[in-house]
Amino acid sequence: MERKAEIKRKTSETDISLGLNIDGKGIGEISTGIGFFDHMLNLFAKHGLFDLTVKARGDLDVDGHHTVEDVGIVLGQAIKQSLGEKKSIKRYGASYVPMDDALAMVALDLSGRPFLVLDVQFPTEKVGEMETELVEEFFRAVSFNAGINLHIKVFHGTNSHHIIEAVFKAFARALDEAAVIDKRIDGVMSTKGVL
Repeated sequence: MERKAEIKRKTSETDISLGLNIDGKGIGEISTGIGFFDHMLNLFAKHGLFDLTVKARGDLDVDGHHTVEDVGIVLGQAIKQSLGEKKSIKRYGASYVPMDDALAMVALDLSGRPFLVLDVQFPTEKVGEMETELVEEFFRAVSFNAGINLHIKVFHGTNSHHIIEAVFKAFARALDEAAVIDKRIDGVMSTKGVL
């Protein structure tokens, strides 16, 4: 069974096409018009071993908010669609990732019940052309559209670039772990019988 999804979303603010292969090789082809965001999505693909294509056009003359949030919405929808009924997946994943001065932890549950806890302080308001406050908007959109209980904590860090990079890498690794198929799991990993 191929665990893939293709999603398109067009609004008056953004036009997005996204493809995701959960069982990929870490190949990213990303174009959002926001260089730092492209870099983070490429890191997500590489470190989660996901194949990810994103073509996004947004109202960047306003700011990056709509583009970043809407890519998060579409990525969340693609994660949910590609995992299907979630049969035999491990469900939980966690990862600690250091990046020079920064140390990030991401723990998640593919429960179908979205929740976001983000405990991160950013020393700067922007990295490149991306506002650091958009990191929360992105992960909230992913969490609520994929149905992920997502906890993100940065223990320390003095460089915003390193902090955000550690978070994206940790998210990728945690998602990869949670999405792994374990043949010992009969059906879904829940006593309720459904996720």
